[in-house]
Amino acid sequence: MTDQPVFTKLGFSDDEWGLLVGLPQAVLTAASAAESNGARRTRNENAAGLEAISAGRESASPLVAAVAGEVIARAGDPEAGEELPVIEPDDPQALIDDVLLRAKSAVALLGNRVHEGEVGAYEHWLVEIADQVVSAAPSGGILGIGGDTVSDAERRFRDRLAAVLND
Repeated sequence: MTDQPVFTKLGFSDDEWGLLVGLPQAVLTAASAAESNGARRTRNENAAGLEAISAGRESASPLVAAVAGEVIARAGDPEAGEELPVIEPDDPQALIDDVLLRAKSAVALLGNRVHEGEVGAYEHWLVEIADQVVSAAPSGGILGIGGDTVSDAERRFRDRLAAVLND
């Protein structure tokens, strides 16, 4: 007898699970791309985002814990020193728009499948990932000195994500 995949046990198809599992890393990438910060700062943002995703494994929400576990299994565990590759999209705004559209689809999917508390936990976790990424490295300044902790573009992405998730 074979064990069912976790997504089947939670009531999702492979495609639906792909949306839910792909979104946290996409949020990380979009939050980082909201403001061009250079390779070192982008690495810091990636590390902070991966830590935020990893922290989801300890969530009281079974959905968030399962999704986070799957993301870390695929992307790498920061506790083991693994890092994400730095991704610099050709069109950051198109990436951001795509992530926001996918977030809206994920919320609609979850709203029809799981308890309201699970939906809220997943939404909160995604916003927390974005918040950790945009707060990880100051933008602007000279040689890493000065600048804003969170730029206007980063704040705009985080706020738009929160609005899409809470509609």
